[in-house]
Amino acid sequence: MDQDAAPGTGPTGKDGSIPAGGYLKSRGVRFPKDPAILTHRILGALCNNTYERKEAEAIARVVNDDDTVMELGGGIGFISTLAAKRCRNGAVHSFEANPTLIPYIRRVHEANGITNADVNHALLGPRKGQATFYVRRNFLSSSLDRKDGTGIVSEENVEIRNAKAEAVRIKPTVLICDIEGAEVQVIPALNLSSVRVAVVELHPQWIGSEGVRSVFQAMMDAGLIYYPRRSNTKVVCFRRGW
Repeated sequence: MDQDAAPGTGPTGKDGSIPAGGYLKSRGVRFPKDPAILTHRILGALCNNTYERKEAEAIARVVNDDDTVMELGGGIGFISTLAAKRCRNGAVHSFEANPTLIPYIRRVHEANGITNADVNHALLGPRKGQATFYVRRNFLSSSLDRKDGTGIVSEENVEIRNAKAEAVRIKPTVLICDIEGAEVQVIPALNLSSVRVAVVELHPQWIGSEGVRSVFQAMMDAGLIYYPRRSNTKVVCFRRGW
């Protein structure tokens, strides 16, 4: 990891966290130092260049200069930034449900000079609607599941957009999906007719074998075939006509 620190700031604090101010760099992407977002776990992965490694390696090989990318699950803006750097003559459309991440994703895009990516604070689903998103002190634990209420700091309404309509509007040639188990509901609801290649992180511990089967079936029904050359364990690629 390259360090690009602000004057007077070291790379980490006494607790191993990143102090606010300045940037750090991982895999060529600059991240604003924000201890509320860059938790110890994320910081360690960025330092070791292992954060979203499998997705990053797949994207480097499948995204072309003129692609239109649809990303489901924006995270901290890492994958959308990598994709936007690859498709300089195309565009990236990212969807993220967690409202606390939206400003940070935009800061990451700005820090990296990205002008061909937009961030949508929305979920995709079979039909339009609203959902309650539970923001927790540890943002990595934030989700649509209230569970036992532990650690919740706020409850936010999130727009649900019609998945099929959004895919028709955007006409993505590349689909990137990492939505923590919701892939089994969202992917079958998408119109995948324009998609050339898809990179999906599966969560079999949550969706089970039937969920995995439904994702593969939705891809095959759309003419997208499992592409082992760019797949790596739970990160699976599908490609049209290989």
